[in-house]
Amino acid sequence: MHTNWEAFAVAEPDLARTVEERFAAYTHHVLATLRKDGSPRTTGLEVRFLNGELWLGMMPDSLKALDLRRDPRFALQANPGGGTGMGGGDVRICGRAVEVADDDTKTRAAYAEEVEPPEPFHLFRTELTEVVRTCVEDEKYLVLQVWRPGEPVRTLRRT
Repeated sequence: MHTNWEAFAVAEPDLARTVEERFAAYTHHVLATLRKDGSPRTTGLEVRFLNGELWLGMMPDSLKALDLRRDPRFALQANPGGGTGMGGGDVRICGRAVEVADDDTKTRAAYAEEVEPPEPFHLFRTELTEVVRTCVEDEKYLVLQVWRPGEPVRTLRRT
């Protein structure tokens, strides 16, 4: 089961707000894709939350774009920032990337107007399969919040 960002944000507004804040804190994040041989590839990436979607924009024929065309599964890790503080926690989004076709000029133009990417570019919208936040609470508990489509957020606390 997959869902877009807006459906997730409606279902779990507090977690969605926290995740967006973590991604907004820094420009560059880490995208994991799968190479032809199935091994992982990690690369830097800027992301955008626009019009109810989480968008991934990429340079033409970048290896990460070619990876996603071949196998759309991805994991996206928010930049943790400097030091060890990780204010707001560590967040990760997993899902499938769906490429926006070149002939979908309306969608591509709306994205380009907002983001102003270098032309040409690959554009992917995302279908979420999991959102995870990990943080420390009261300097005592490791807290994991896990969301999957169709389920409420599960919160796990470990000492």
